[in-house]
Amino acid sequence: MGSLEKLRLLRKIISQNGGLFKSIYKLWRFDTLKDGKYMGCDSYGNRYYENPYYVIGSSRWVEYNDSVRIEYDASQVTPEWYGWLHYRTDRLPCEDEAKLFIKGCCWTQCWLQKHEENPSGTALAFYPYSTTRPHITIWDGIHFL
Repeated sequence: MGSLEKLRLLRKIISQNGGLFKSIYKLWRFDTLKDGKYMGCDSYGNRYYENPYYVIGSSRWVEYNDSVRIEYDASQVTPEWYGWLHYRTDRLPCEDEAKLFIKGCCWTQCWLQKHEENPSGTALAFYPYSTTRPHITIWDGIHFL
């Protein structure tokens, strides 16, 4: 691939990503610039793309919603898109009849929970209550607590 071909490809990627400033922002946010076909969006506003000319394992990717800025996490990918993103299926969630049936059935809606991201490391994380006595006693300088 010649240098002119590389420059033409760079220009195409920059224009597809919304111009120079948006490309720099996307490069800062995701550490990469890619060009690909828009495949869809999930309920959280994450956008999914594919470029079959890239190597398998990096030909499908997600661009997280702009509202999370740089605080994105892999647990923000919904289960509908997880299988497609990790090459378990080539069907998009809107093309998969089984997923559409489960989502549309009123019987399953009563027991299916809404997808939530993993809250570990935040104030919403689960901390179990301990019923055992501590093995270490704390001394505050006057008496033991």
